[in-house]
Amino acid sequence: MIRLLLCDDHRIVREGLKQILADAGDIEVAGECATGPEVIAKARTLAIDLVLLDIALPVRDGLDVLKALKDEHPRLAVLMLSTYPEKQYATRCLRLGAAGYLNKSADPDQLIAAIRKAAAGGTVVSGTLAESLAAALSMRNAQAPHEALSQREFQVFQLIAAGESVGAIAERLKLSPNTVSTYRARILEKTGAHNDVGIAMYAVEHGLVAL
Repeated sequence: MIRLLLCDDHRIVREGLKQILADAGDIEVAGECATGPEVIAKARTLAIDLVLLDIALPVRDGLDVLKALKDEHPRLAVLMLSTYPEKQYATRCLRLGAAGYLNKSADPDQLIAAIRKAAAGGTVVSGTLAESLAAALSMRNAQAPHEALSQREFQVFQLIAAGESVGAIAERLKLSPNTVSTYRARILEKTGAHNDVGIAMYAVEHGLVAL
């Protein structure tokens, strides 16, 4: 039996996923939660084989949670689930130790197969993602500027590109406005953008925001 911790901030999504997984027969939802801190807390107390983790979470986003989980539980499989296209987050998730990245548009059979593979120690990589990884490896000496962003810088980058103000980003990430401004300055320097509009244009050009 695969014991799974399910995390998504939308109850209706969690209920739908639980119904799909109940039909599998060999997967048990041992716990569920709606925020990043809840995942980290429950992973410490529950006996689980895998975490099915949404990227877009309140309080603490899925990428932060993924890193924290892998730091505390290096052998715990974490399968990322998202509405975002693979190009936006998948490679970064794998670098942080995720067992795979699955879009929420996937068929139930794909989801179940992905969970079984990840729980068995495998890596879930779609054909599209495999091509992207191969391209990245072949061009590793020509790294795209955004690949040099730290995890926190990338979070701020995404929010600026989505039109968030420094104040709003500070509140969302629980940082001071001065700290966010420092991250913004680093982002401008690393990407070569001149202002927030330039950051947004860069994100669109590289397929890093959902249109």
